[in-house]
Amino acid sequence: MISGAFFLFGNMLSKNEVLGNLDPGRLKSMQAYADDMAIIYADLEEELECEPFFLETQENVESLNKKAEEISGYVLIRKEGEIYYAGNETAAKIIFERLPENGEMVSISKSGYYFSDLQKYVQQKDFLFSDGKNGSVFIIAKIDGLISKNLLVDMALSIILILLVTSLFLTKWIHSSVFTPIRELNLAMANIAEGNLDYIINTNTKGEIGSLYKNYDDMRVRLKSSTEDKLDSDNQNRELISNISHDLKTPITAIKGYMEGIIDGVADTPEKVDKYIRTVYNKANDMDRLIDELTLYSGINANRIPYNFHRIRVKDYFNDCVEELGLDLEQRKIILNYINLVEPDTTIIADPEQLKRVINNIVGNSVKYLDKEQGIIEIRVLSIGDSIRIEIEDNGKGIPTKDLSNIFERFYRTDASRNSSKGGSGIGLSIVKKIIEDHGGYIWATSKEDEGTCLHFVIRKYKEVEQDE
Repeated sequence: MISGAFFLFGNMLSKNEVLGNLDPGRLKSMQAYADDMAIIYADLEEELECEPFFLETQENVESLNKKAEEISGYVLIRKEGEIYYAGNETAAKIIFERLPENGEMVSISKSGYYFSDLQKYVQQKDFLFSDGKNGSVFIIAKIDGLISKNLLVDMALSIILILLVTSLFLTKWIHSSVFTPIRELNLAMANIAEGNLDYIINTNTKGEIGSLYKNYDDMRVRLKSSTEDKLDSDNQNRELISNISHDLKTPITAIKGYMEGIIDGVADTPEKVDKYIRTVYNKANDMDRLIDELTLYSGINANRIPYNFHRIRVKDYFNDCVEELGLDLEQRKIILNYINLVEPDTTIIADPEQLKRVINNIVGNSVKYLDKEQGIIEIRVLSIGDSIRIEIEDNGKGIPTKDLSNIFERFYRTDASRNSSKGGSGIGLSIVKKIIEDHGGYIWATSKEDEGTCLHFVIRKYKEVEQDE
């Protein structure tokens, strides 16, 4: 019985030169091939022990060759230096001259040879023919094709198992990483389509899917904000229309009543007729003011308030404004106090018409909420450093502290009831704030309930740039 492993190089060493050391990896791989060949070799030894002339029968030789073919090999039988039988004649002629002589194998190797240039692994068994001549049988296998059927089956099963495990892993990964997120996003989009903009996807997923979730949430937040802004805008527009309609109806009703009084002769004296006509005129002015507010409001929404800035002398400008206001307030039996403490040459850059609108809106708002028997409005123009400050104070009912910070918001009214006799569109002070801010200034209010309210606004003075001579 041949055991162990021994190899001989073909092209680097002669057939009598032995390779003493091989690396463990190569030795291990060749041992696997030798195991299959050892089985055939062991069977051959048993046959030769039982029947010494076993290899002289053609049928036996062909049977042995078939076994060798199963491991990608063939059988070669030599008799007195000549080929007696070759399972593969072409391959046998190439290797025949390099095969060891009779008895030589025992002295250099007990298991076999490896010809590295031919990649052939060879096992040899010497015997005697019936006529007494020396013979040798060689089992020759190509090492790169020496794979047993069991090994092929094992390899196939291993590959199938690996493919199954890999496919299961990939299926689970794709399901959890792709299909599940897509299903969640689909559900989220369905909620958005139904108008549920509060549907949130709670996830800590990273990578592309995480970015997709983040983009969805950004879209949801923006869509929700846009929808809420649109709803607020629609509500404000409806409220504006309702307020304007209510406030227009009041002067129109008064105008109709006074005109009917004149037509029917109720105003039977020149004094009454004059009074009725002045009232009609004042009511028409109120209507004109409301229409102007509505026009200006549409300009604010589109950020298209028309401005025509000029350099204005503060003292002269406010003197003219107060003189004009005084005539109207005098008719309403309201006392107007005016203080102007700025220097005569103090100037500002402003739009005269829009600044006048600011003063009229503030004064008009004060008149609307005067609740004392004797109404008083005081206008103060003060010089504060490089700015001027205008204070418009009344002795009305005042504004609750909780409402003070909201009075410049659009449509905000401290008296929310539409049955209020005060009326008002609710946009007057928001327009005032917008105009002052567009002039580079700022505005605020102070108030005490039952004592009155004071609105303050500041505009920077104009200073000419000094040029070098």
